[in-house]
Amino acid sequence: MFNASISQLTTSRWELPEEIAHCTEHGFNAISVWRPKLSDMGVASAAALLASAGMEVSSVQWAGGFTGSDGRSFDESVADAIDAIEATQMLGACVLIVHSGCRGGHTLNHAHRLLRQAIEVIAPVARRKGVTLAIKPIHAAAATGCSFLTQLCEALQLVERLNDSAVGLSLDLWQFGHKPELFKLLPRLAASTAVVQVADRLGPPSGEQERLPASRGSLPLEALVAGLIEFGYAGQIEFDPVGEAVEEIGYERVLAETRVLADAWNAEQSSALFEQGQTLNPLASTVPIETCEPWNIQLRSTPSRRSHASSHTVSRG
Repeated sequence: MFNASISQLTTSRWELPEEIAHCTEHGFNAISVWRPKLSDMGVASAAALLASAGMEVSSVQWAGGFTGSDGRSFDESVADAIDAIEATQMLGACVLIVHSGCRGGHTLNHAHRLLRQAIEVIAPVARRKGVTLAIKPIHAAAATGCSFLTQLCEALQLVERLNDSAVGLSLDLWQFGHKPELFKLLPRLAASTAVVQVADRLGPPSGEQERLPASRGSLPLEALVAGLIEFGYAGQIEFDPVGEAVEEIGYERVLAETRVLADAWNAEQSSALFEQGQTLNPLASTVPIETCEPWNIQLRSTPSRRSHASSHTVSRG
């Protein structure tokens, strides 16, 4: 069983009071908060409104950009991340999603070093506040301007090697749900993942970020979610379809469809979810880190793009 959450990115044209009312109407008791909307209302006011409605915050999106890809210095990005951690605590949330920033003009090794240095600074703050930093890899086809961390194996290895209770993984199934290797990684992913994000698609990932409602695409989302839960994942499942299809379908219908789907997934037996030939490897959790080979994705250098929480229009996640 899992608790289903809805991202504010899905209902981007609604303000928080309207989102709370509609989410509650459709049986959702959790929401993923997008920082631009939070800054519009103020953290204290948003926290009070959410608490009065009995609405949980599954995660806060997002902090990061430590490579300077959004025009801020390293110190400014770290300070912003600390502000985001404090806001996450005020909202009663446990997870803050973290983006690395794009490679920009750095060598790849230096970009990794900047990310690790930032985590070293902000992880103790997160630990004190009871917040988990969920590092989010983004598929290379969708990562232009926002992330050099484009391989799921690479991000998983980073989290495992940090071995810090305040650092986990943000697993976006829209980004990586098409990979057959994912089923072999489920035991390790279940242990390291802080939040799971769910959206569907037809075809490969792309920079268009057309994130369809679950079951309207071709990804094996149901089997992946069931497998994660079977291997012990107990966090939130965030549904975050975004794009033209969502606007055409309408927010109300998307919420209604998602509620029905989440209830159906919860009602299914885990064994029934793998009848389509997907086989879990029960020994995968014992496979050493080194055997998780990076997938064959070419990293690319991309131009800078400004993405401060108060100014960017849509998170790349």
